[in-house]
Amino acid sequence: MTSPLRLQKFLSRCGIASRRKAEEYIAQGRVTVDGKVVTCMGEQIIPGKQKVYFDGKEVVAEERFIYILLNKPKGYVTTLSDPQGRPIVTSLLSGIQERVYPVGRLDLDTEGALLLTNDGNLAQSILHPSHEVTKTYEAEVKGHPPTASIRRLEKGILLEKKKTAPARIRVKQRGKETTTMVITIHEGRKRQVKKMFQAIGHPVIALKRLAYGQLTLDGLSIGKYKILQQKELQKIFSHNFLYKHQNS
Repeated sequence: MTSPLRLQKFLSRCGIASRRKAEEYIAQGRVTVDGKVVTCMGEQIIPGKQKVYFDGKEVVAEERFIYILLNKPKGYVTTLSDPQGRPIVTSLLSGIQERVYPVGRLDLDTEGALLLTNDGNLAQSILHPSHEVTKTYEAEVKGHPPTASIRRLEKGILLEKKKTAPARIRVKQRGKETTTMVITIHEGRKRQVKKMFQAIGHPVIALKRLAYGQLTLDGLSIGKYKILQQKELQKIFSHNFLYKHQNS
């Protein structure tokens, strides 16, 4: 909200009370603007530019939800601060005024698709296992995993005494000493892809997240980001995968 707004409407939008009740509060002298009591119904303010208090407590405008897809480079941490002084992903978001946070995480040495938002409900929907939001990765692994080992990963293997959910895996390229694989999972265990390939004796050398659901980087270069629209957000929950929702 940046354009002028009637004070009672602003109070209503911020959840203080209905507009009519807010008018009563103003008339009672319970509202101040920039330190001055306001009792006039026609008072207009510019949210974010002026300080509004109700009964001595600051009234803050509801934050605008924003959704960002970043192509994270290696060497950045997916936290909002780092005691070791390493660069944080939000430092790449020049021009973004809202305070956003990463949805999930990517390791320091992992690059690729990373969502950031200030919408806690959406973040929870993406991370909660019941929604089975898929994540697709490109993993360069040491050696050449045999077909039998790949099938084991697809069916699920024991990791830390718990079996992984089925995965979808295809071989993209075989090099002289490495193999590049594309793997899609819907779980979000810590360092899961790395641990899966480690478990079959083919450790990950390089890892990149390609997509959430059907939301891909789509030409977004490393270190760059874009603000997502609703139609793009819907792709996160679109499954081109082995699983189907129980309600579908």
